[in-house]
Amino acid sequence: MIQTEKNFGIAAMKAGMDEKTARKYRKMGKLPSELKQEHNWRTRKDPFEDVWDGIKGMLSINPGLEAKTIFEDLQRNQPSRFADGQLRTLQRRIKHWRATEGPGKEIFFAQIHKPGELCQSDFTHMDELGITISGVPFDHMIYHFVLTYSNWETGTICFSESFESLSQGLQNALWELGGVPYHHRTDRLAAAVNKETHPEEFTRRYQDLVDHYGLTPSKTNPSSPNENGDVEQRNYRFKKAVEQALLLRGHRDFKDREEYESFLSRLFGQLNAGRKGRLAEEVELLHRLPKRRIDSCKKLDLKVGPSSTIRVNHNVYSVNSRLIGEKIQVRLYMECLEIWYGQKKIDTLPRLRGEGKHKINYRHIIDSLVKKPRAFENYRYRDAMFPTSRFRIAYDYLKERYTVQSAASRYLKILYLAAKDSEVAVDSALTVLINESHEISKDAVQRLMESNAPVAGPDDIHIPAVDLTLYDKLLKEVAA
Repeated sequence: MIQTEKNFGIAAMKAGMDEKTARKYRKMGKLPSELKQEHNWRTRKDPFEDVWDGIKGMLSINPGLEAKTIFEDLQRNQPSRFADGQLRTLQRRIKHWRATEGPGKEIFFAQIHKPGELCQSDFTHMDELGITISGVPFDHMIYHFVLTYSNWETGTICFSESFESLSQGLQNALWELGGVPYHHRTDRLAAAVNKETHPEEFTRRYQDLVDHYGLTPSKTNPSSPNENGDVEQRNYRFKKAVEQALLLRGHRDFKDREEYESFLSRLFGQLNAGRKGRLAEEVELLHRLPKRRIDSCKKLDLKVGPSSTIRVNHNVYSVNSRLIGEKIQVRLYMECLEIWYGQKKIDTLPRLRGEGKHKINYRHIIDSLVKKPRAFENYRYRDAMFPTSRFRIAYDYLKERYTVQSAASRYLKILYLAAKDSEVAVDSALTVLINESHEISKDAVQRLMESNAPVAGPDDIHIPAVDLTLYDKLLKEVAA
């Protein structure tokens, strides 16, 4: 640069340094990087020199010990010797020990992915994104399916890691893809993989599912999520993409589930738009789909108990009392149960999520309850006998005025009216009676239902604006 500029000062300025500094480097004939000396000496005494041998012994026995744990142990055993500010010094020294003397770390070997060879799937929770349906939190999961070569992906909304969710999600993905890869890998899902003590590697139902599609199943080793790394990474990136799409959208509430599903479908389409070239390579090598899908359900043959209930996957459901003592078939799907009797479907019930819950429909048992009102007060599932809060208020009203048995009998007649006529009409009548402080009875409810009287809306409540000067006045009084 000195040769191309008019004078030395301009050359130094263009090099980003003072003219005197530039002349110094020119006189020495060396660049600044050549003058830098290695800093290989300590500026102060190592505070852990006397105890380092003991620390190394601890690390040799338990290499996973954290520096903070060791430091807190030193502070307990030798009070007042080590200050909190010395923790960073110990962390640096242990970090150096791990890199030079510690045990070797696990190596992750990059894999070559071949088109049409492997697909991976996993369940990922979506609760952290705060999605709501009509203002109600929508707690759900996504069954996430990924082709490892092209990274083409799709997903299905589900609510548990059940076999039914796995079956429906996998089949949805394959039929959307239009073909079948050679291998399918999951982590150690209980719905697909048997415990180590079991002679068969995969569950019978999962093996039947992959056999139907000509897939070769595989699973990850224990505590090795990296072996399902493609879908694990896509889980993270997919949820990040959902988060960004929600931010652009401006809110996280959806009118209904169909609108949310359309939102996810468009997002998957956007994510897959840049993968069409590699996807085309995969599609050419995929197997054909079978002629039909298989039912994504578990079939259970059960006998209806005397309480008109059945127990399915540790949850209790009520069925029509006409079925007491009869053998029925329950088809357990991802989101519902179908009740079959005599080769015909006679009812569909929403599936409960989790365990230890119950779904009791008062219409199934009201006929017997009306005849046995004494059973109502201590009925195990009594809370299910209050379809809305107005029904509960009506029962509490009756309990205040009559004996327990009489209150139960009167309330059950009102509930019977809702079951046989119209729950909405009974609820509206109860609203009128409660708002106007009238006597609550079956006859009063029936009169209102027959009169088609309009339901009075809630009174408008006016809350005056808060005068903040009163708060300032209070502060002045306190200060005085």
